[in-house]
Amino acid sequence: MRIAVTGSSGKLGSVVARELRAAGHEVIGMDAAGTRGPDFVEVQLTDYGQVVDALTAVGDRHDGVDALVHLAAIPAPGIRSDVATFHNNMVATFNAFWAATRLGIRRIVYASSETVLGLPFDAPPPYVPVDEEYPPRPESVYSLVKVLEERMATELVRWHPELSITALRFSNVMWPEDYAAFPAFDDDPMLRKWNLWGYIDARDGAQAVQRALEEAPPGFDQFIIAAADTVMSRTNAELLDAVFPDVPRHEPIGEHDTLLSIAKARRLLGYEPRFSWRDEVG
Repeated sequence: MRIAVTGSSGKLGSVVARELRAAGHEVIGMDAAGTRGPDFVEVQLTDYGQVVDALTAVGDRHDGVDALVHLAAIPAPGIRSDVATFHNNMVATFNAFWAATRLGIRRIVYASSETVLGLPFDAPPPYVPVDEEYPPRPESVYSLVKVLEERMATELVRWHPELSITALRFSNVMWPEDYAAFPAFDDDPMLRKWNLWGYIDARDGAQAVQRALEEAPPGFDQFIIAAADTVMSRTNAELLDAVFPDVPRHEPIGEHDTLLSIAKARRLLGYEPRFSWRDEVG
């Protein structure tokens, strides 16, 4: 496929673009800034005209795309003001989705967020492992936008039954060089309780994107995308007893299994994490 990847200069987007190319796809990177080249287009996604133009054609580089991977955003709460975060992220996603549907692009995969699950869990989760079955619980403007994006996607596929939109609720994205810091998390279980001690290797994030592009049927669905394990050497039983002793445990939980359930992504997308910080840190 020829795939437009927005946010292609970002921490996740750069790896997604690289891995999709390695898998044989043609990738057109799109971002507000990036390295000039034949496979990158500078686009302000909050400008609808630029988005339509970039997805339609860019000189002799391409004459349209088969799929859209939308990863561009202010990537977390607290980076910019709440109003700036809302205006940028909501408008950019609307522009990307609306332009794609108008241009007949029928396959969209995009970055939702683990934050819709209730992060930073100042109010405990309803149960663990958390999954996609309970209603969103946004606790920040950033997360609120992610919830609104998911609702927008739901309505767009109702209007366009042939359209496929997949929301990937990515956990905290990591590169291999980030793993050296992980052993220090064991000193205090509260340091990472905010996302139930979860993470995602960017390479596995790219795998999830590719699986969604290849496997997702028409319609809308959302998937938690995390590593298979936690960031901790401490066991889950120890962590939960210390931090969330009253939270129901819905199934047998392995010593270090992720508490951000990836069962649905495994079942429906064929997603299977390949990378763990434990393999990188002696």
